Amino acid sequence: MRKDNMKKPAPIFVLLAGILWGMMGIYVRRLNAAGFTTIEIVAVRSVVTALLLFLVLFFYNRKMLKICIRDIWCFAGTGILSIVFFNYCYFKAITMTSLSVAAVLLYTAPAIVMILSAVFFHEKITAVKLIALVATFIGCVLVTGLVGSTESLNAAGILVGLGAGLGYALYSIFSRFALERGYHSLTISFYTFVFASIGVLPLADVQKIYGACVEDIGMLGFYLVFALVSTVIPYILYTLGLTALENSKASIIASVEPVAATVLGIVLFHEKMTVNIVTGIVLVLGAIVICTDKS
Repeated sequence: MRKDNMKKPAPIFVLLAGILWGMMGIYVRRLNAAGFTTIEIVAVRSVVTALLLFLVLFFYNRKMLKICIRDIWCFAGTGILSIVFFNYCYFKAITMTSLSVAAVLLYTAPAIVMILSAVFFHEKITAVKLIALVATFIGCVLVTGLVGSTESLNAAGILVGLGAGLGYALYSIFSRFALERGYHSLTISFYTFVFASIGVLPLADVQKIYGACVEDIGMLGFYLVFALVSTVIPYILYTLGLTALENSKASIIASVEPVAATVLGIVLFHEKMTVNIVTGIVLVLGAIVICTDKS
């Protein structure tokens, strides 16, 4: 699809990606209940995603499997510096601070994307973007329930949490470099998770993951659905959106993720709805509308 034809659907693609990422909690809860650690969940997600995307590319267009050696750094960036580094820092921040604090620090990512995109790709930092950025961050703070809580903060935890935000932001940056070198979103997504698998497998209990499939064949089907819905589809959609959308705007639109996660938590797990959550949702959605209207 040509870039000109992508301008209208691009924000929708990114929005859908954010919503699908927000649904990940449903699958993570199931895997946690089955005794999987966070690193093992990342390993399942990365390996199964890479395998699914390999099959798609093998049967759809094998030429998309080809990359130049000189461009490997792009995929090492999206896979190891982004996926693995972001997940490690995020899960570490949760243990050092709390879930809500870690989530808020993670959503410094749009600001980091905006700054890095201005430096590397000369994207303009406009008043509209800044307003949307502030609204998104405040909205995420409210949605995650940090306001009014008695969470303890420490310098090391904050630093690691900001590392998660940096790692999360780097996917947009390295993906843009790959896109500018002519790679398709499917190719980028595939090699992202090839490198993520290489980075995370040494940290995971592979026998435990395999054993779960042997004991219950239904778990294999769950792995496939988890990878397809929470990773394959959203990463392809997000990368497609980047072909016609500035990194900074895409990152802000994708911040619908915590909103989607919160709404699902309320609907499926009967979590409490508060005034702060409603206000946060309105702010995030308002920021998305601003970015969409100005795309």
